[in-house]
Amino acid sequence: MKKHPATGRFHVDIQLSLVCISLLIVGYVMVTSASLHLGMKMAGSMSYYPLRQLVHISLGLLFAGFTLKVPMQRWEQLSSVLFVASLLLLVVVLVPGLGVRVNGSVRWLSVGGLRIQVSEVTKACAVLFMSGYITRHYEHIQKSAFGVVKPLLLFFAASVLLLLEPDFGSAVVILIIALGTLFLAGARMGQFSILMSVVAGLGALMVSMSPYRLRRVTSFLDPWADPLNTGFQLAQALISFGRGEWFGVGLGGGIQKLFYLPEAHTDFLFSVIAEELGLFGVIIVVGLFSLFIWRAFVIAQMAEAAGQKFSAYTAYGLGIWFGFQTFVNIGVNMGILPTKGLTLPLMSYGGGSMIVMCMSIALLFRVYSEAAEHYACTPKGKKQWRSA
Repeated sequence: MKKHPATGRFHVDIQLSLVCISLLIVGYVMVTSASLHLGMKMAGSMSYYPLRQLVHISLGLLFAGFTLKVPMQRWEQLSSVLFVASLLLLVVVLVPGLGVRVNGSVRWLSVGGLRIQVSEVTKACAVLFMSGYITRHYEHIQKSAFGVVKPLLLFFAASVLLLLEPDFGSAVVILIIALGTLFLAGARMGQFSILMSVVAGLGALMVSMSPYRLRRVTSFLDPWADPLNTGFQLAQALISFGRGEWFGVGLGGGIQKLFYLPEAHTDFLFSVIAEELGLFGVIIVVGLFSLFIWRAFVIAQMAEAAGQKFSAYTAYGLGIWFGFQTFVNIGVNMGILPTKGLTLPLMSYGGGSMIVMCMSIALLFRVYSEAAEHYACTPKGKKQWRSA
């Protein structure tokens, strides 16, 4: 068979680029709107949080540029090492004096004045680890129950460490990443159903054993039963949605962010969007995230068809991660899920989270480029990937 030479160029997914740029811009504008008053109170300057978020985005794009230069083959070689390193970081953050405590949780490490949320690093490493495992044990996963259970043992260990922080939301996310990619890799439906039941049962047990988590669930079911205490955050978020109506009260015109709605610039940024931009803004943001997830799965299918299995499952894993975390964040803001401390990807305020997510999206661009390069090297393939 005649081997066609590589083109040597980096292929850019224009659709994915436009979606990501739009999310970053909308997120930055809304973080600015949600944090001006907070900056004045905390640091005496309205520009405190907007400037810091601009630095976060700049650093995220810088690290994303470095990530783009690393071939997927190299990420595959490092996937296991990176996941083990992320587990060690989860241990380090629990060491007294090393982890940074915020709102009663120890989830951050301070690096050069920048807080890195270790759970975000673990999520990205979990995607790479599962992609590498599936690539190496593809047939074993489809034929053996042990092949499915074996990688989950490490994920349960990571979940235990996350629960010690405590970070129940991130523990659920990494288990969903693992289960989702295993399902797409062809794990038997019976085995998958049993695993989902076990995870759901353990989750329910963890909630019932923790008075704090149980209060969150009961307040989510009826936030108006105690709107000034356990139901306060959700009640304020629902008021934001009610005030927004069709087109919102106008950018910067929201009042719920003025010390009524806790964490308005981070976990509850979507409520600020709902209040100031209304249903129109909500639909746009949900539409952008839907396009992102759709594009991630299209890229995964391109890579899989090109025989690039590790790249394909990396893209699938990233789509599952971003899709599930977005769903949980929006669901919490709308009152259809219990309150969980998960950020809105690419939009919420945060340095470590922004950097890790920008780097993860750079991986998705790298997957696309390598898959497109494969198709571009053959006359028939060039037509196929251009129509993707």
